[in-house]
Parts: sequence; C-alpha cells; structure tokens
Amino acid sequence: MRVLATARVEAVAPEGGEALLIQFLKAYRDAVQYIVDEIWCLDDIPSEEKLHRMFYSELRRLGFRAHHVSEIYRRAREVVEATKKNNGSKPVLKKLTARIHPLDYKIDFNAKTLRIAVLNDQWIELKLKWYKYLDRYLDGSWRPGEIMVSYRNNKIFVYITFHKDVELTTPRAVMGVDINFNNITYTVLDLNSNLITIGVIPFKGLERALHLKKLAEELQERFPRSWRFIKWVRRVRGRWLNKARNILIDSAHRISKNLVEIAKEYSALIVFEDLDKLKENGNSSYKLSWEKSLWCYKRIQMFTEYKAMVYGIKTIYVNPSKTSKKSPNGKKLRFINYRYVELGGVVTSRDVVASWNIALRGLEKLKQMRGSWVMLSPDSSADKGMRTRPNTENPKARKIYLQLTTAIYR
Repeated sequence: MRVLATARVEAVAPEGGEALLIQFLKAYRDAVQYIVDEIWCLDDIPSEEKLHRMFYSELRRLGFRAHHVSEIYRRAREVVEATKKNNGSKPVLKKLTARIHPLDYKIDFNAKTLRIAVLNDQWIELKLKWYKYLDRYLDGSWRPGEIMVSYRNNKIFVYITFHKDVELTTPRAVMGVDINFNNITYTVLDLNSNLITIGVIPFKGLERALHLKKLAEELQERFPRSWRFIKWVRRVRGRWLNKARNILIDSAHRISKNLVEIAKEYSALIVFEDLDKLKENGNSSYKLSWEKSLWCYKRIQMFTEYKAMVYGIKTIYVNPSKTSKKSPNGKKLRFINYRYVELGGVVTSRDVVASWNIALRGLEKLKQMRGSWVMLSPDSSADKGMRTRPNTENPKARKIYLQLTTAIYR
C-alpha cells in the first residue's frame, strides 16, 4: 500500500525570480481557464488524449513544457468534473497555483533549494524555509513526487508530495474507539474476545472551541446589521474563530497520535464507528446541535487512519447502531442515568460499553475477512470492504494471489 504525505514549505525567490514565477503562474492559470471555457459546453468531457490533440500545439507555442501541458489538461478536467458534479456554474479561476511534474523541478534537501522550470525553458531557484519536523521525510523511506507552487498574500508556498510503500501488519488484537464530546474511550481485545485494557483520553478542545464561537456570536449580536462593515469587529471575530479552528485541529492531531501509539503497542486493528450521516440527522436537541456543529469526530478518524497507515496498521468502520445499549460480555446491563450503567455488578460508563461493543463488531468483521485480500477504506460501505478477486483465467495470477493471501494471514 502506498502512503502519501504533503509538506507545506514557504519559499523565497531571488531578485528577479519572483517576477518570472508570477508570470508563469498567471500563464498557467489562464491556460487552465482557456481549456475550461472550451470544454464547458460539451456534453461529454474529453479525455486527456483528445485534449492533447486539441490544445497541445497551441499551449506549446505559449512557452509551456510538455509536462506543463499534461498537468494543465488534468487540472482543467478536474475543475470541470467537480463543478458539474455539484451543479455549479462555469468556474472562474483566480488563484495563482500550478502543479509541477517531477521532471520539471530539481530539489536539493541538503542545500534546501528548489529549481523549477517555467516558461520558455527558463529555470528559477527558490530557497526553502525548512522546518525541523520535515526531516522525518528525509530518512530514505519517503520519495518526493509532484509538487504544487502557490503565490498568495505576497508569499510563495511550495507543497511537496512524498510517498512510500508500506506493508500492512497482521493484527494480534482489536481496539474499539468511541469518540465523544469530552473524551475518547478505547477498549482493546485479543483475537479470542478477551479483554486486554480499557482507557480514556480526555478531550477539552471542543469545549474551548465552543466558548470562542459563543464569544464571536455574542459580538455579532451587539452589531447585528453593521458588524460586517466595522473593521475591528471583523478582526476580533475572525481571530476568535481561527483560534477555535486551530484548537480543534491540534486536539485531533494529539488524540490521533495517542491512539496510534496504543495500537502499535498491542499490534491492534483500529475500529471506528461509521458516523457519516450523524450531522445530517435532525433529531437532536438545541444543545446537542450546538455541540455537533464543531464536533471534529471525522477529523479525528481521518488523522488516526492516516497516521496508522504509515505504520502499516489497518483501520475499519462498523455500524454504530445501539453500541451503548447492548451488554458486551453477556452480563446484565442496567442503566443508572444517561451516562453511567451497571454491568454485572460493576458501575461503568456507557462510553466503555460502546467502545467494547465496537471492538467486538470489529473482531467479527475481521474474522469474516480472513482468507481474502481486502483493502479497507473509509470510502467503502460501513459493513463491507472492497474485495479484489483474482483473474481465474490466468493460472499464474491465481497462484500469486494465493501466495499473497497465505503470507498475509499466516
């Protein structure tokens, strides 16, 4: 399995180089806009091969390199497909952003410099403002791919894509994770459904973010008609909302890192609830809807899934129905209040019961998947993975498939 990572680095151009870069970015944007305008009214979006026959010679005469042209095709098709899928009007591109093929740039990680090919086979050199945490991508296991160069607010940003191949490990345990408003509860079971450990990770980010959102809304209520036109009100409101966003992102990173460390310790499969339609559910009280507005459960799941994938740890999603209302070990379950329950004479929280049931459902799903090559993805349905079948008409492919299956699940 291939893992992708994108690192954002600010760059500085030498004297005269910034003007060349801006000229190239404007020409790149205008070329993408030109192709978008030409193919927008067509019933079927042309393939890249057809776009090549239609626009290659014209774009080459403008000074673009061959790989620049191919990236322009791809970008234009992506814009048109996404806009028509959302039933939008014809897009108008304004941002100065260009996607650069690996053959059109040269990067020196020792000198922290980046050379980019622009119009008419000219090259400009950028000095990268390197950050220490980016050294993790220089250990030899990561390889750079295509990059994206952007110019906004008089600053140059370079987005470098790294990729590496990882092998998925065979799980020796299952970890069910229940994400709540103020904590994340996890339960680890072995493959025989025996309890290994239960833990709780506090989550204070949502409470702090909601407080900042409330301050911003109270400020708007003081100036209900004119807050958009008062400079200091817009500045204060924006500062509070940006701080709330940063708190949620930092909290999600911290929690996902802790979950992956626990999964690594027990070699556990991570099991989440499939909560895709939670926010669309309108059967909620005002307070619950207020909390759900900033609840970053999806971000926590996404961050955890990516961090786990880097270490070859699998992540799956199960049906969340009645996970906190069913006894996980067969003992009598009695509800004390909305938060606490009595399970076989032991008082515990509903979060523990939910995480335990999530782990059991993940274990059941893991046993169903054994003996087949399964790629797990949050984009797949809640109860089924994507299964690739061997080509039965090719004996060699069948043999390789069986060897891979035996090696993975031995």
